[in-house]
Formats: sequence, structure tokens, C-alpha cells
Amino acid sequence: MRYLSALILSLVLLTLAGCNTMQGLGKDIQKAGETLEGAAKKK
Repeated sequence: MRYLSALILSLVLLTLAGCNTMQGLGKDIQKAGETLEGAAKKK
């Protein structure tokens, strides 16, 4: 469980580091939401 938390935190930090603007951050968050929604629909 601890490793999973560390992995998720690392991915979030890398994603945020890749965003140069607030618009980019919004697009990244929207894309993540769409990915989660798609995964939920497949189940």
C-alpha cells in the first residue's frame, strides 16, 4: 500500500511539473477525468 501511494504521488508531481500554465493544468485534469470515466464505463 505504501508503494502504491508513493507511485501515485510521483505521477501527480511529474504531471504537475509538466504543466507550464493554468490552462495546461486544466487540460491535464480534464484528460485524467476522462480516462477515469472511460475506465469506469468498461467495468
